Amino acid sequence: MKSSSLSPEIYRVIDANLNRLKEGIRVVEDIMRYRDNNKELSSKLKSLRHKAKINKTLELLKNRDSINDVLRSSTKSEQKRSDITSILTANFKRAEESARVLEEIFKLEDIEQSENFKTIRYELYNLEKEIVLSEQ
Repeated sequence: MKSSSLSPEIYRVIDANLNRLKEGIRVVEDIMRYRDNNKELSSKLKSLRHKAKINKTLELLKNRDSINDVLRSSTKSEQKRSDITSILTANFKRAEESARVLEEIFKLEDIEQSENFKTIRYELYNLEKEIVLSEQ
């Protein structure tokens, strides 16, 4: 990112969505790695997770305020999953939605970062189709 004009609140948006994106990918990656022993898919997911980064990590930490997050509590739908496919689907959706938020926010600051998150989002769509359909 270039010299930033982003507010602390926007850094909070970036921080929360970057964490969600990486966490969602990691859940799917670990299922592919440990349950399925699928080196190809777990490697693709790991690579994608590593593409999800920005250079301003100290700014993110300085502006993090997870204690005061107004929606910190889990909803009922987040507390229950019916099977492994529902876990995979929920985490793909979490990651895709977060990638979209990051894509939009970075249009304010850094179009290359915005395009990076767009690429991640589309790669997630393809991986979701491949992985979730293979569960059927």
